[in-house]
Amino acid sequence: MKQIAPFAILFEDEYIAAVNKAAGIPVSPDRWDDTKDRLDKLVAGFLAGRAGEKRLYTVHRIDQDTSGLVVFAKDAETHRLLSKAFEDRQVKKRYIAVVHGRPGWEETVCDLPLVPNGNKRHLTIIDKYRGKKSLTRFRVLGGAGSYSAIEAVPATGRTHQIRVHLAHLGCPVVCDPLYGSPKSVLLSSFKRNWRGDPLAETPLLARLGLHAAELELPPYRPGSPAEAPDPEGGEFSGPPGALRLEAPLARDMAALIKQMEKQAGKRFMNERF
Repeated sequence: MKQIAPFAILFEDEYIAAVNKAAGIPVSPDRWDDTKDRLDKLVAGFLAGRAGEKRLYTVHRIDQDTSGLVVFAKDAETHRLLSKAFEDRQVKKRYIAVVHGRPGWEETVCDLPLVPNGNKRHLTIIDKYRGKKSLTRFRVLGGAGSYSAIEAVPATGRTHQIRVHLAHLGCPVVCDPLYGSPKSVLLSSFKRNWRGDPLAETPLLARLGLHAAELELPPYRPGSPAEAPDPEGGEFSGPPGALRLEAPLARDMAALIKQMEKQAGKRFMNERF
């Protein structure tokens, strides 16, 4: 079986490196096992071998089992500026999720407060008394069988925010062992008149169905205007100097959504994904 590369460089300049991360690799050190392969070391090693770069600074993180965009800073000042931009909600983020269920809404907002519960599974829970403000906007892109493709735009960045909010709305992300079911997605589960061998069927998706598809960073280069994009606004359209980054869907999610589109008889996704 062909091995999937852990990352691909999407954008690079003298201040940042943006990569498209494969699912299954952590962005930064695992608090329980520092010997695991991790994205920050792999990207730093790649850049060092190619251009003499010595250190990268982690600006933000996505879940280990989520694929998609991750940005690293190349110097301490850029790291400070972009870390503050994430903290101040000046960065727009867009995710694509495949979920169980066919929601009755086309668009909705979930603003339930979240807090880590501190147990061994590292769950995040809804808690209206102790939780921190958390807001995610959702839009249904399309569906097939008992699955839907959904766009998620989080205005805040709590741990597992999208996964918890979707589970609360009754449509947990597929292959989610924490907030839904770890069961893989099979073509036979939604293709009409499927006639393959159930004992030999290969899953279309066997990992968390969540992909970090887009980021819009506020200006970070010296001399750039100070104005930043509004993360709770509409379309991505930041000021001069803002940088919009896009990460193509990982191959497994792209294959699943393509099959869903075939069954629905229409496209869900923009051509760039």
